[in-house]
Amino acid sequence: MIRINDVHKHFRENYVLRGVNLEVNDGETLTIIGGSGSGKTVLLRHIVGLFHPERGTVEVDGVNLGEVAEEELQEVQKKMGFLFQDGALFDSLSSGENVAFGLRHQGLPESLISRKVAECLEHVGLSGIENIRPSELSGGMKKRVALARAIARDPKYMLYDEPTTGLDPIFSDVINDLIIHLQKTLKMTSIVVTHDLKSVYKVSTKIAMLLEGRIIATGTPDEFKNTTDPYVQQFLNGSSKGPIKLKIKEY
Repeated sequence: MIRINDVHKHFRENYVLRGVNLEVNDGETLTIIGGSGSGKTVLLRHIVGLFHPERGTVEVDGVNLGEVAEEELQEVQKKMGFLFQDGALFDSLSSGENVAFGLRHQGLPESLISRKVAECLEHVGLSGIENIRPSELSGGMKKRVALARAIARDPKYMLYDEPTTGLDPIFSDVINDLIIHLQKTLKMTSIVVTHDLKSVYKVSTKIAMLLEGRIIATGTPDEFKNTTDPYVQQFLNGSSKGPIKLKIKEY
């Protein structure tokens, strides 16, 4: 379980998180929605331990990430896979070498690494592309290679930062199907940050909306569809008119 309690974060004069409270239960797929600059990616980076809160706590399986030594933090981070928005593949490495990157740091034998790479690429529908470089792949295929790399170390938690950004509708749906497939077959807990409402309704078991650094609503997809909350309604309807005021800066 992941517990986020009263988390605050600011950068200079910009207060990005203003007392976030959220729980993610094992086996859930939680989607975090909100406008640009609402703090979604900053919150995700707190969960994985890349940022630490100025106030409040982030706990993963009972471990407070802000109070542990670096070695213990790294042990917690081994439970997590992270799909970056741009994929973050190494262009100088082949697809297979990208997937194997984290495994090689564990000192595993090459025979085991090769089997694991093939298994992970099969999970994302890309069997046999080990020797192809990222520059030869489409945007959707790059995302899938990055996803294969993220699951290679058998994470308990999988975090996705805008997984369908920059993809056409068909490839976006491929990624949605993969999120569902991996959650079911690998028994992972997933946290997804996205603007893509089709993805939200398809992959989520629970949704949380972040507005001006606070969680203002949580619920199931059906509860969000039927909400009477004017802030949530405005966001889901994509309307410029309503209580949400447009912001210029993004974080």
